[in-house]
Formats: sequence, C-alpha cells, structure tokens
Amino acid sequence: MRLELGKIYIKDLQFGSETKVQDGVLYVNKEELLKAVSGDERIESINFEIAKPGEETRIIPVKDVIEPRVKVEGKGGIFPGFISKVDTVGSGRTHALKGAAVVTTGKIVGFQEGIIDMSGEGAKYTPFSKTNNLVIICEPREGILQHDHEEAVRMVGYKAAIYLGEAGRNVEPDEIKTFETLPLLQQVNQYPELPKVVYVYMLQSQGLLHDTYVYGVDAKKIIPTFIYPTEMFDGAIVSGNCVSACDKNPTYVHMNHPIIEDLYERHGKDYNFLGCVITNENVYLADKERSSNWTAKLVEFLGADAVIISEEGFGNPDADLVMNCNKITDKGIKTVLVTDEYAGQDGCSQSLADSTPKGDAVVTGGNANEVVTLPAMKKVIGHPEAANIIAGGYVGSLREDGSINAEIQVITGATSEVGFNYLTARGF
Repeated sequence: MRLELGKIYIKDLQFGSETKVQDGVLYVNKEELLKAVSGDERIESINFEIAKPGEETRIIPVKDVIEPRVKVEGKGGIFPGFISKVDTVGSGRTHALKGAAVVTTGKIVGFQEGIIDMSGEGAKYTPFSKTNNLVIICEPREGILQHDHEEAVRMVGYKAAIYLGEAGRNVEPDEIKTFETLPLLQQVNQYPELPKVVYVYMLQSQGLLHDTYVYGVDAKKIIPTFIYPTEMFDGAIVSGNCVSACDKNPTYVHMNHPIIEDLYERHGKDYNFLGCVITNENVYLADKERSSNWTAKLVEFLGADAVIISEEGFGNPDADLVMNCNKITDKGIKTVLVTDEYAGQDGCSQSLADSTPKGDAVVTGGNANEVVTLPAMKKVIGHPEAANIIAGGYVGSLREDGSINAEIQVITGATSEVGFNYLTARGF
C-alpha cells in the first residue's frame, strides 16, 4: 500500500470571510464552520477561539486534538467509519495542514482530561503548544449521559477537521512524503538481508470512557489484527477516550504516529519494516490472555525478528504490555517496550504496575507524577476549575492567582508512550 502525504505548512490561523489557505495562513469562516459542525441535539452551544504559540492562553479541559486532512486521491476518505464510509484507506494521496490543529474543550466529561498552555512552563511539556489551534468549546445539554457527551464532542471535532482539511484540497503542498508497505512476501524479499521489524500498537480499550476506534469499531470488540501503517495516516484509528492527559494518544497522534514515521524513515536502511499489529487493552484476565496470545501468534506468523510494543495508559494496561512482551520473547523474537512511568512524586516508587525480567529493553516517556506549577494565563479557554478534579490535580490545584500546581499528568501529551512529547532521558 502506497500513500503520498502532502504537507501544507500553516504558519498562522485567523478568522476571515472565506475558509482558505493562502501564503501559509489558514483563514476560517466561523459561520460556515458552525454550520458544518452543528446539528447534534446533545450539544447546547458551540463557540470557537484561536490559540497560537507563544500566547498567554490556557485550554482546559482538553478532550481531543485532531489534524485537518483531506483525501485527494485514492479510495475512501478521512475518518472511515465515522465521517467517511468504511473503505480501506491508506493509499493514494492525502493533504495535511501541518501546524494547524482542532482542539475540543467544554464542560468536563469525566476526570481524565488535560491542559494545553500555549506559553510558560506548561508549554514545554506539550507538543500542542507549537500548533495553531482552532479551539471548539462544546457545552452539553443538561442531563445527557457521559458517553453521549463524549461522542457528541468527538464528532464535532472530526467534522471540524474535515471542514478545515478541505481548504487544502487544491493547494500545492510544501512537501510530499511517500510511505509504502508491500504485501508480505514482496516486502520480505525487498530487503532480505535486513532484520524484519513489526510494530505492536496497543490501543486503549478498557471501556468507561476508555475507548479507541478502528474504522468506527470500538477496539475492545476486535481481535489483534494486521494493519498497513499508512491506514493510520488517514484516520483509520481515532481516540475516543478520557485516559490521563499525559499519556493519552489524541487522534492527532494516531495520524502523526512518531514510531511509525521513524520506522519508515529507517526502512530499507537499518531494517525491514513489515507493518503493524494492532491489539487492545482489556480489563478481564481471559481477554488479556486471548489478545496477547493472538498478538504473539501474528508476529510469529509474519516472521518478525524484532518487535516494538507501545501501550496507552497505565496501571491495568501494564499487565497487557508485560503479557505481550513475555509471549513474543518466548517465541525467540526480540522486543523493545515503550511506556511511561508513575513512580511517585519523588520518583522512588515502582514505575509500572507489572514487570518482567524479559522486558530488558525499555524506552520511557517520563514520570507522570512529576510536580509542576503552571503560571496564570491572561486568557483561559474552557473551565479552569477542572484543574481541581482532573487526574494529576487535587482540590486546591487551581490557586487564587490563576496558577495551577499539579502533576504533569494533567498536561496533554507530557509523557506520550509513543514518543510524541519533549521529555528525554539523560545518563550520568
């Protein structure tokens, strides 16, 4: 499967009389956008704001972040199973508005939503302080259920990203990158001398607002399966969860997956990237056993010499991570794990809820319990009082002067378990 990704670099975002991309500026007609995203009776009101890098602006609570994209050539469309039909995507040509993002906020759904600061200490931890953000404030009707609230806001975000993406349909990209994965036997024969690598992508699927969707299907209902990496660039996998903000994979991250992009970058040079196996993170032991058995069986069948495994979330999913590691290693396949840590505010506690001596090659996204003070901002989009109840905060996190004292767990993307963050490790 071969996909051309046309990157249109957006340097600024402004409201205007016409939605278009001109000289690196994305202009947005608010009235047209409102018409495009309205219609869900579960939403009481929708408003728009713009948050740019360097501004003294805070967005809270952040639900999802989505990159505007448009399918220019090839089958299907962006967000299959939600906005587009369920045709297999990942081939042809797609245009992406790089440097622009849709951010959804509004009354809190659960308690595991996040913060994006566009400047100051918090901006150092989130990659979305560097994007020009169209923020959608969606306020729900009174009395709607949490799952309905989450779904309604999620769909508004997708519709907005599709609407904005259309502005790039007829724009000549600043850069075009080509990604290609061949059918298995052809792929193996292309670089027979290189080690064969498979990426095992664990998807958050524990339910209770902990959901991820694959072509519109809740990932808890799937069995582990193979997916062409390019499918993700067209929105085949999207976020529908409210896990802790620091290690949640927003839809933007699924569409700009750094592990997949890095594997493609080194494909044919250091190793032969065969593709992705997606699996879920389950609650019950039998389901964990089933999914890890299938995952190990699939990567063995594909003939992998080595596997990279990443998880999403912490605690219960650590058991899935360890099971995948143990069973794949037992088949003689080398593994590298990508996770983050909840090692306590002093960094001295056990980092994961489960462990294994076979997990001897681990990359960490950082300690989510690290405490930080976020300075007050001149402008707050959303509901600042959510700081007192979101995961990583506490009653009193929001101070009288508008500053917030909390763990970096509250910051969207701070300890990303696929490496879409800024924290690094340093040896001594």
